[in-house]
Amino acid sequence: MPVNHTLLCDFYELTMANGYYRTGKANTISYFDLFFRSIPDNGGFVIAAGLEQIIDYIENLRFTDQDIEFLRSRGIFTEDYLEFLREFRFTGDMYAIPEGTPIFPNEPVITVRAPAIEAQFIETFLLLTFNHQSLIATKTNRIVRASQGRPVSEFGSRRAHGPDAAVNGARAAYIGGCSSTACTIAGRVFGIPVGGTMAHSWVQMFDSEYEAFRRYCEIYPDNPTLLVDTYSVLKSGVPNAIRVFKEMLSGSAQKNCAIRIDSGDLTYLSRRARKMLDDAGLKDCRIIASNSLDEYIIRDLLQQGACLDAFGVGERLITSRSAPVLGGVYKLAAIERNGEIIPKIKISENAAKITIPHFKKVYRIYENHNGKALADYICLHSEQPDFTKPLDLFDPDYIWKRKLVTDYTAQELQVPVFIGGKRVYESPDVHTIRDYCRSQVELQWDEVKRFENPHNYYVDLSQELWDIKQKLLAEGVRGA
Repeated sequence: MPVNHTLLCDFYELTMANGYYRTGKANTISYFDLFFRSIPDNGGFVIAAGLEQIIDYIENLRFTDQDIEFLRSRGIFTEDYLEFLREFRFTGDMYAIPEGTPIFPNEPVITVRAPAIEAQFIETFLLLTFNHQSLIATKTNRIVRASQGRPVSEFGSRRAHGPDAAVNGARAAYIGGCSSTACTIAGRVFGIPVGGTMAHSWVQMFDSEYEAFRRYCEIYPDNPTLLVDTYSVLKSGVPNAIRVFKEMLSGSAQKNCAIRIDSGDLTYLSRRARKMLDDAGLKDCRIIASNSLDEYIIRDLLQQGACLDAFGVGERLITSRSAPVLGGVYKLAAIERNGEIIPKIKISENAAKITIPHFKKVYRIYENHNGKALADYICLHSEQPDFTKPLDLFDPDYIWKRKLVTDYTAQELQVPVFIGGKRVYESPDVHTIRDYCRSQVELQWDEVKRFENPHNYYVDLSQELWDIKQKLLAEGVRGA
């Protein structure tokens, strides 16, 4: 039975909704943008994720009798408002950049056009879902790129911030590039490959490490992975693993076996273990590393010559420990009055918090001669740019920085998800999203993919949109 998440909202969304209802603004058509301002870990881009769960939430959005009774008990809402909520459904439009797409600061990832009371109410769930899954997908993608093609398995459930964070985090990690997860329920719900081997307790449960390994290989003779660091990796773990592999496994099974090292100097131990395995004729036996890994540790291990074939990554992935927050925000960009779109802007003493007004659309500009993404281009939704002609791109903050692009292709990024409250978008399965993510990341320049000091990918405004923003800024300053 689906969980009712309708009241998973900030209480001010209900008080504002009541205010809209009481002041006659409930049906004012409003445009809200979901976007973020900065990239975690000072990286080059974020991976969009979480749209499927947002769609499910909106499709099932309704107040139950228990919800209405709880709100009545607060003593601040009138009965006519509560009856209004009883019939509440999302009737608006939503446009979104598909999951798995690299995205950049200040561009609208999700745009909602709906009556004010509806558009405002869904804010919290949209943000918590986008922020969490995009954060984990982004961190995972960094870790996977550091592994240089070696499989990475998500091991983080026991460190996740609750059940939903474990399950949806495993989904996001798979989108970001993990090959599998240890989270069993994520395998059932999403079809993600699941895997796991043994804990140290398995080895301790037997009278000897050799017996523990032998019994494990009896049960799983086709592709056993043995944890070799319970006592001593080089003095007992690897020698016992070699002995059991040689005694218990046939020639084909010896090609599918592996050892896992979960502690110690992984570079030194893996190199020594590799030599021991090779000398024993187990050249195909893989060595898997775990133990609080992240992209920097994995990168350093490989640069130091560690002989590692795969990685299990847990807490630093599932919590994005080095940068645990993606600060996505949800801001009003326009309203409709008598059929006309009226742009709205938020002005702040902090320049980074000044919003981009109006109903917009986003294009990604690709250079034809190499296929790489050059910049993103935001314009009014009503604009019809002629992309057969040269395109003048300029930095919206430093407008003297300009580039005239001639040989290029433009692709609109957002797709319709809901129109008039009806779902018009079919979410791809998670495997398709993962493949799409990998292909889209490959279209980014290596300079953008650097872990430190990545190249600043430009998100540019059309001249018309930039002019509107400057006009509203000037009017806002005079009004203040």
